[in-house]
Amino acid sequence: MPEGDSPTVARRRVRLALREAREKADLTQMQVAEEMEWSLSKVIRIENGDVSISPNDLKPLLTYLGIRDKTHIAAMVADARIARTRQRQAWFQSTEFRENLTDSLRKLIEYEHEATQIRSYAIYYLPGPLQTLEYAKALMTRFEDELLPEQIEHRIKARKLRREALLRRAESREVRFLVMLDESVLRRTIGGPAIFTAQLRELRELIAKGTITVRMVPFSIDAAVTNNASFDLLTLGEGEVLYRETGLGDEMIEDRDTTAKHSARYAKVWDEVADEATTLAFIDHQIELASANSPESE
Repeated sequence: MPEGDSPTVARRRVRLALREAREKADLTQMQVAEEMEWSLSKVIRIENGDVSISPNDLKPLLTYLGIRDKTHIAAMVADARIARTRQRQAWFQSTEFRENLTDSLRKLIEYEHEATQIRSYAIYYLPGPLQTLEYAKALMTRFEDELLPEQIEHRIKARKLRREALLRRAESREVRFLVMLDESVLRRTIGGPAIFTAQLRELRELIAKGTITVRMVPFSIDAAVTNNASFDLLTLGEGEVLYRETGLGDEMIEDRDTTAKHSARYAKVWDEVADEATTLAFIDHQIELASANSPESE
């Protein structure tokens, strides 16, 4: 067990180990629930990471799942104790955000607080933590027919808090933040020329300060990472998780095979696309074009 692990990382390690052990034993969640005399929802919530399992519940469960190695058991029990350490409630766990953010998005925000590296790929608009408030508002207005006004309000507020927290960690080098953008992201004038210009300038400043590292996937390169979804890969402890978002929904994926495929594809394409200097030059050019089209320039 790595020293200094947070409850978030420890809880994730326990639940993944339990799920893998259950599947290896060819048992269903219902079978586990019946054997342990628990509700099915309790098993599901433990495996999803919604609740932590107590050491007293964990020990007989490990016996049932056929785990006998004493070292392994001791490590999992230690993790279970860490996972149940009381923490001050995070802002994204408050009622207003639980009711207005998806479960996957709240899990993403929780993991962003713990990640040592984040690799983002965007195909339509800038990743949430890089969006200015005006850009985020302009983007959210596109979903007025799908979201209630209070949902939009809380999602914009969440995006602001998420941005502040993640960029603060990136600036202090607690997390390495790599971003790969499709060229269209740097061309699409969301919010109009003035808002888009301000967004590009903010992005350029973050790059210049070394807070983030950005590379562009040019139209001229046939190297698409995915053809229908933006995603984030977050390194937590010794593993990675995958957050994937389409125009219709989002999901948090912790399956090792799926995550590994996205990770390998990202690493491959990262080395093929425009480097940082070329990307920065393109951003500067887009700032000039957007500025020229802005009403303020007239």
